[in-house]
Amino acid sequence: MNIQLEARVKGNYRDVMAQFDRKLFEALAPKQGNMEIVEFTGSKEGDRVHIRFLSPIKADWISLITEDAVSDTEAYFVDEGVQLPFPLSFWRHKHIVRKITEDTSCIIDDITFRGPNALLTLLLYPAIYLGFYPRKRIYRKYFGEA
Repeated sequence: MNIQLEARVKGNYRDVMAQFDRKLFEALAPKQGNMEIVEFTGSKEGDRVHIRFLSPIKADWISLITEDAVSDTEAYFVDEGVQLPFPLSFWRHKHIVRKITEDTSCIIDDITFRGPNALLTLLLYPAIYLGFYPRKRIYRKYFGEA
């Protein structure tokens, strides 16, 4: 299953991508539930992100950054889940910052996920969509609305 969300923001795409750090990660954290960032080493290939949900469920989520690149039109990195909370069985999230103009960018969250079967995958869709939709507003507030 795939979800793509886009948000136009102020800033050069390279500068926006450079701000995908722990501070932004904390700003993007869901407000519902209780979680802690156990480890955040960055957004470059080989880096690792480990979060621990404390409530309403107790679970660890560990992702590795498996690739990153910058071109003349966009910058991106990919995180892939290596330890996921049930019912997720696969997670790949490509974070793309695409150049619109010299001082305007589009942030794209391109998320591919699966549950252990087709039914659970379908049931996960609304929860993941609603969990990530607020990022559009957060990105615009964080970087400025374009």
